[in-house]
Amino acid sequence: MPNAKPAFAAPRLRLVAAGLIVALAASGCTQLRGRQGYVVDPTLTQAITPGVDNRESVEKTLGHPTFVSQFSDKEYYYLSRETRQLAFAKPRPVSQRVMRIRFDAQGNVVAVDNTGLDLVSRISPEGDKTPTLGRDRSFFDDIFGNIGAVGAPGMGGAGGNTGP
Repeated sequence: MPNAKPAFAAPRLRLVAAGLIVALAASGCTQLRGRQGYVVDPTLTQAITPGVDNRESVEKTLGHPTFVSQFSDKEYYYLSRETRQLAFAKPRPVSQRVMRIRFDAQGNVVAVDNTGLDLVSRISPEGDKTPTLGRDRSFFDDIFGNIGAVGAPGMGGAGGNTGP
C-alpha cells in the first residue's frame, strides 16, 4: 500500500498545474474598464438651473469645464466617457455623456443640454484610399497623363503667350 500515494499524487499535481495555467491564461482576457473626462455627479449636475445660476456658480459647483466653445465663451462642455477593452483590442465606448451649458451675454445660464452615445458617428474607412470626388486616374494616367500638355494653348509653357 505505500506505493498508492505516489500514484494519486502525480495526476493531482498535473491537474493543479493545468488549473493554474488555465487561470493565468483566462486572467489575461479580462475586460479592462476605463474612464475619461469629467466624473459625473448626478446631484451636482442636476443642481445647475437656467435663470438661477451664472458662470461663476457653475464653475464653483462643477469645476472648470472639459472645454469651452471655440467660437465664443458662451458655452461650457463637460464630457465623460466610459470604455471597455478586452486584452489588446481597441477600447470601445460603453457610455458617454456630454453636458452643454449655454450662457447669455451677462453670463447667466440659459440652457443645459445632455447628450450621449446616440450622437456619436461610427466611421468605417474604405481600404487604404479615401474616396474623393473628381476624376479617377490610374497609375499610368498619373505618369503619362501630362505628355503633350506642355506648350498647349492656354496651358502656359513654351508654346503659349506668357509674357507682356
